[in-house]
Amino acid sequence: MRESSPEVVEGVRGNRAFLARAVRHLAGERGIRQFLDIGTGLPAAVLVHARALMQGDPRGRTSYLEADLRDPASILGHPALTETLDLSRPVGLLLVAILHFLHDDEQAAAVVAELLAALPAGSHLVLSHGTMDFSSPPGIAAYEKMYAAGGTDVRARTKTQIAAYLAGLEIVEPGIVPVSDWRPEDPAARQVTDDLGIYGMVARKP
Repeated sequence: MRESSPEVVEGVRGNRAFLARAVRHLAGERGIRQFLDIGTGLPAAVLVHARALMQGDPRGRTSYLEADLRDPASILGHPALTETLDLSRPVGLLLVAILHFLHDDEQAAAVVAELLAALPAGSHLVLSHGTMDFSSPPGIAAYEKMYAAGGTDVRARTKTQIAAYLAGLEIVEPGIVPVSDWRPEDPAARQVTDDLGIYGMVARKP
């Protein structure tokens, strides 16, 4: 992928940096002390290794579970979650670069709604999502052709479509922006293209 689309590397790094900044913001400024990260990027083949690595220590507890995002109930009711997180207290819900793998728009919206419904007021959603909003017309046409032919797993969505997931939530500044523009640590040193193709946002459940 790097050879055919060099910007992919920049996009992945930008998305990962956004995740780190968002978590630091929630922990440092919003008082969030527990996180539910769905879609960590660890493949099933390393599940045993992940469990060995993700052990709690005196600073806190950590658990790892294998489940299907399309079945939120299986995540929310899993013993690994219920024994680790207190869902009566605010949670940082991380859906970072995962929803665009759900091709059905209604299903993606329903998943977000069900997950948020299980969390108390004061919880926050951290979300990033692939988009073609910044692409050229030829780029968009090439993507649509590839998507129709099953050549890509990513269901790119528009800013308007993604914003619908945040209905009823309080969007944290600077809003829904490219991941590299979400509270960059050094805006003056930012050297990226205009098209990373990934929106990032944080929102609070009132």
